[in-house]
Amino acid sequence: MGFYSDVVLPRLCDLAMRNRHLLPYRKRVVGSARGRVLEIGVGSGLNLPLYSNSVREILALEPAPRLIAMAQCSAGATMRVAFIEGSAEAIPLDDEAIDTVVSTWTLCTIPRASAALHEMRRVLKPSGRLVFVEHGLSSEESV
Repeated sequence: MGFYSDVVLPRLCDLAMRNRHLLPYRKRVVGSARGRVLEIGVGSGLNLPLYSNSVREILALEPAPRLIAMAQCSAGATMRVAFIEGSAEAIPLDDEAIDTVVSTWTLCTIPRASAALHEMRRVLKPSGRLVFVEHGLSSEESV
């Protein structure tokens, strides 16, 4: 990895995602999480302060080590967060281990989004929920 991907890109991602217009969407999605949560693409940790007391544990998945380091600084001392370096295309968790999967503006960054969605479904309990927000045009087509 080079200077751009190790230093510049993580800071640019953090800056872009701090847009105040995104906060209401972020609050709605993250606020609905319950139980044991897997956050896909935790980034710099902007969602972490928004989790409610209904969340007992957060597993924060992120492929970029520099963003994990930034997110660790965002996590409060009392917050139960385990950071996992890895891709959503191969989630290193057991089947049916998660109550809620949270994804905020991450699917467009995953090269094989369909594989990631399959993995999310695999780790969700049968009663689990995927809560997400994405940008882009919506479509009436089924996937």
